Amino acid sequence: MATEQQVIRHYGSTGIAERVLAALREAQGADAPVSPEALAPFDHFHGRGLVATKELAAMLQPQPGERLLDIGSGIGGPARWLAAKFGVHVTGVDLTAEFCAAAEALNAAAGLADRVTIRNGSALDLPVPDGGFDAAYSQNVIMNIADKLRFYREAFRALRPGGRLALSNLCLGPTGDPFYPVPWATTAETSFLATPQEMRADLTAAGFEIVRFEDTTAATLEMQRRARERAERGEPLRIAVQIIMGERAREMQINTTRNVEEGRVATIEALVRKPT
Repeated sequence: MATEQQVIRHYGSTGIAERVLAALREAQGADAPVSPEALAPFDHFHGRGLVATKELAAMLQPQPGERLLDIGSGIGGPARWLAAKFGVHVTGVDLTAEFCAAAEALNAAAGLADRVTIRNGSALDLPVPDGGFDAAYSQNVIMNIADKLRFYREAFRALRPGGRLALSNLCLGPTGDPFYPVPWATTAETSFLATPQEMRADLTAAGFEIVRFEDTTAATLEMQRRARERAERGEPLRIAVQIIMGERAREMQINTTRNVEEGRVATIEALVRKPT
């Protein structure tokens, strides 16, 4: 519980939805429509933003009418984009109350309150029924979770037989511990990175069948370098990490790129399935 409270304090702040909408209007004009596509540069709070969400969707292949679960849904950018793009209903669960409030406000602004449901809760005790979802996904969440096996078992519980889980995870690289602060943690105290090998073993132990398991570090590094260059030049980042993390974002962005460059972190995309 103490760790969860530290994570909440790390991420939480007031006025997130207002800052997102202000960034949208600054970029696209005062009368810009509020849509998942227009919001995407500002509300996909994970590495590579919408590009990574599109890759996740290609793995997950959502079908119209399906029920999706977003574990660690943040301010809801991917949930809104998937709901609008594929005609699905998404339930998002996030630990940070301020993220949930922002997600609900942005759902309403985008006209998607009936397609995206947000619940404040823990990924280790998901407030959802057994077998309630056709598919689930999680993007850059598990590095804040110490009990990874329980995380995967909760996802397993929430899926129907044959349901699939798509993951975009930050993992521990081969060369040593990361530099801090980074977007997911101010210090090592709330950072729990597993190696890719440990990730695969935990998924199998939770009962999943592994369909795809791919190292995407090289693609991540290319985009991280461009973001670091902007940060080092002092340019406004105008992306979700800056909107949410504020002045801390510049140092976090520089450290994240250094961690990837030096092999201290790796990124893994995986698709797994609950046996029928």
